[in-house]
Amino acid sequence: MTCEEAEVLLHALLDGELDAGHAREVEAHIEGCPRCAALMKEYQEMHEAMAESEVSYKAPLELRRRIEKALPQPQPAPSRRSVLRGFAMGSAVSALAATGLVAIVLRNDDERRIEAEVVSAHLRSLQAGHLTDVISTDQHTVKPWFNGKLDVSPPVIDLTTQGFALIGGRLDYVDAREIGAVVYKRRQHVINLFVAQTANTERRPATMTTLQGFNIRHWSDRGLNYWAVSDIGADELTEFGDKFEAAMQANKEG
Repeated sequence: MTCEEAEVLLHALLDGELDAGHAREVEAHIEGCPRCAALMKEYQEMHEAMAESEVSYKAPLELRRRIEKALPQPQPAPSRRSVLRGFAMGSAVSALAATGLVAIVLRNDDERRIEAEVVSAHLRSLQAGHLTDVISTDQHTVKPWFNGKLDVSPPVIDLTTQGFALIGGRLDYVDAREIGAVVYKRRQHVINLFVAQTANTERRPATMTTLQGFNIRHWSDRGLNYWAVSDIGADELTEFGDKFEAAMQANKEG
């Protein structure tokens, strides 16, 4: 286990969120690594200080009343007329389906499903030994490693001097197919950049969503889909994506 992998899991070990096997791996690394041992000690002291302090807060009764008042009130059973109106609305929806609106809904559902899968892949990568298949801060080492393993190798851009350190890459599975993941770090936070081929070559502007506490920046360009996933703030993930796209554009023009 490397220091980079151990650092990601220190908080999980402290909070008892690791299974026995992964906990032993992290503990074994800490025993032989003074740097990570010191970091773990610092986290433990912070954890103990927070446990001893009065950080809990009891909401006032007035706030409870306001929340209860804002909640939806129980609705009476539907009348026969409202039921018939519902059937009529269903027929209208069926008619709209013929115009392609249902296809849009299905595409949105598909996007949500893939976002859930990239978040799951991101979480898997944070487990011991899962973060990288090739460890290197050199884009000229990481990029060739993907060659021959995928139909299209993901672009690898070194953004270390711009605050996003390249640490390696790996193969992962999203949407029932193998894709590339390029791994970066922002301070102690991991950024997984998942890259998959798409039939659409048009550029799709970036969108930002949040799922399970992770931010996802998704965009498409030149026949590739990109999902950048991390627990860093949306503003920092936007900065990462903007710098990556700017570097890609500079490479194209160069």
